[in-house]
Amino acid sequence: MANGIIDVHAHVVFDALLGKAGQHGPEVGRDEHDAPYFRVGDYAMKPLSYDGTVFTDLSLRLTELDRLQIDLQVLSPNPLTFLHGIEAPIAADFCQQHNTLMAAVVAEAPDRFVGLAALPMQDIPAACDVLERAVGELGLKGAMIGTDFRQGFACHSLDPLYRKFVDLDVPLFIHASSTNGVDNLQDLRLSAHHLSLSLGYAQEEALAVAQILLGGVFDSHPDIDICVSHGGGTITFLAEKLAQLAAIDTAAAQGVRDHGFAHELQKLWFDTHVKGEIAARALRHYAHPDRLVMGTNLGGFDTPDKLPPDAADLSANARKLLRLP
Repeated sequence: MANGIIDVHAHVVFDALLGKAGQHGPEVGRDEHDAPYFRVGDYAMKPLSYDGTVFTDLSLRLTELDRLQIDLQVLSPNPLTFLHGIEAPIAADFCQQHNTLMAAVVAEAPDRFVGLAALPMQDIPAACDVLERAVGELGLKGAMIGTDFRQGFACHSLDPLYRKFVDLDVPLFIHASSTNGVDNLQDLRLSAHHLSLSLGYAQEEALAVAQILLGGVFDSHPDIDICVSHGGGTITFLAEKLAQLAAIDTAAAQGVRDHGFAHELQKLWFDTHVKGEIAARALRHYAHPDRLVMGTNLGGFDTPDKLPPDAADLSANARKLLRLP
């Protein structure tokens, strides 16, 4: 495993969590046209069924890992069930149950999997406690959160949680989310053609990066490691425009004003799960080469047929990010 291939972007779905957020779900069923759906709050993604897929079948996942020659995979929460907008006590309990299940799955094949925790971002003190248990008691390697919590990434209310990540010496992973677990899509124009998965996710990830950098998260927490999914969405396309605006933004973080937006962008980690050579080149142009890690979104519609040619180098980076021996 010392030189094995590592995939950092792979979600897992737990049937045992169905109904554990009360009226918010999660719920599975079939609509009047017999199309399967997965519901959280007022949002239902369809047609979607996780039955008989790598998301719920561990043996099938291992078969796919062997096919792709992936030695170790980082399992993370289902983005549909971040639930950052539901009642805080229900969210905290849901996350605790999720993390216990995650640790149990990792224990079934500890040489092939490591796990990330889910956190209740609507209650930062509770999120700190949940993270401490996940890392200290359950052995998870960090946490993944969504982008849909109300206060945003630069709010100082998150400072205790950022400090907790640094103190525990684990990374924070960020993945776009479609819904807060209560409402439907924030922008119903994204409901057609699954645009929430393309335009919506890309916008959410770019917005998260902009908040983190312009809002001074690295000024306050220089030692934190933050990894953003899907290459940061549209951030590399918009990087020059954001740099221009940052130069005249008197509220921009000191690090951005002193060194420039592009310089600060290299402090973030990104997974390389982007589509197309143009997007891949743009990501490698702006990101620090030592802070790129490989992701597959195994089981998703966009799972790659083969690994990138630099998978070994990306895996060496991943070992540093995950603090693996």
